[in-house]
Amino acid sequence: MVFAQSSPPEVITSRLALDEYRAMEETNPERHEYRNGEIITMSGGSESHSAIASNFLIYLGFLLRDTDFRLYNSDLRVWIPEYQCETYTDLMVVNGEPEFNGNRNDEILNPMLIVEVLSPLTEAYDRGDKFRKYRSIASFCEYLLVSQTEPYIEQYHNLDRNSNDRWLWQVHSHQEMTIMLHSLNVEIPLTEIYRRINF
Repeated sequence: MVFAQSSPPEVITSRLALDEYRAMEETNPERHEYRNGEIITMSGGSESHSAIASNFLIYLGFLLRDTDFRLYNSDLRVWIPEYQCETYTDLMVVNGEPEFNGNRNDEILNPMLIVEVLSPLTEAYDRGDKFRKYRSIASFCEYLLVSQTEPYIEQYHNLDRNSNDRWLWQVHSHQEMTIMLHSLNVEIPLTEIYRRINF
């Protein structure tokens, strides 16, 4: 497979069929996103990125342990049919049973909450096209963009589940703040998300 450098920060291979992409992901140590035939190599994460995502997963998992909500880390992909896109999230939550794409057990169709820890190479995509693609998923109603360089989290919450264009934007920028996750009806302090993170 020949890799070509695209405009920063992505590396795109020649186009692949979806089945070829899936077979590659099962054996390749690197992760890739599928965008309607283009294969995008995902950048590696930093120690802070990993720690923040772990903090989020541990604390939220504790809060939701006796509920019907299910948390998933970055091992599973989200399949976005409208855009023929497969992507990895840092964390996602499903209400009840996960809906899988056909007979696959590694592609989720029904995330309701998605968390992305921002990286310099992917921040613009996470804020723009990726968020637009996520909004095409009927179950998706809450999105968090988490900075790894300062205590700063942007929260988007869909105010009207029957519409895809009424999203409320909130900023949480102080360690002493608490985020109300509307889709889950739980609160999470920034101190827990950024536990043992040195800025």
